[in-house]
Amino acid sequence: MKMKLLFAGFLFMAISFNANSQDYVNSVGLRGGLSYGITYKHFLSTTDAAEGILTMRWGGFNVTGLYERHLDSFDIERLYFLYGAGAHIGFWDGDTNPWFNDGSSYTVIGIDGIIGVEYVLKEIPFNISLDWKPGINLIGYTGFWGDELALSFRFIF
Repeated sequence: MKMKLLFAGFLFMAISFNANSQDYVNSVGLRGGLSYGITYKHFLSTTDAAEGILTMRWGGFNVTGLYERHLDSFDIERLYFLYGAGAHIGFWDGDTNPWFNDGSSYTVIGIDGIIGVEYVLKEIPFNISLDWKPGINLIGYTGFWGDELALSFRFIF
């Protein structure tokens, strides 16, 4: 129930915000959370971006591609609300996963959502984002993975 209320609140915010003109075209940086790695974002228009994420976890890695929409947020200059969707492919070592320590290796393919906020610094070419990226593995070790909360720091170029 709490998850549904949280999702409804984020959806309401997305509908109520205006489109923005983003302050940059490309950025690359580090993503930290339970899964950690690198992130690259490229704006396709003033509001729409493609993001690629490579993360490590459980003795393996995931590659994720996302399509995101960025909107002005809370009437704060350079603060953007973002949401989007995409897909992932991952390779895990079953010996290092706390839920299925069975000695097997896994290849997973699934879909992802993303929702969060991003702040673009004015004085230096960096941005900071906080997002939640839930995923559903459709092939391989199937199921919902809702623990992908992450903080990213990116260099803008």
